[in-house]
Amino acid sequence: MAKKTVATLQKGEGRTYSKVIKMVKSPKTGAYIFEETMVPNAEVKNFLAK
Repeated sequence: MAKKTVATLQKGEGRTYSKVIKMVKSPKTGAYIFEETMVPNAEVKNFLAK
């Protein structure tokens, strides 16, 4: 299934998106969790600034 996703992202408009992984501290446990999101290339800095 991963191959299909990668192949889809490399065609057409898929190149205008980036997969962003952000480390966030959980308010309940204090442990760190990772948020993975597909973000347009122009919005990457805004997403990481949150």
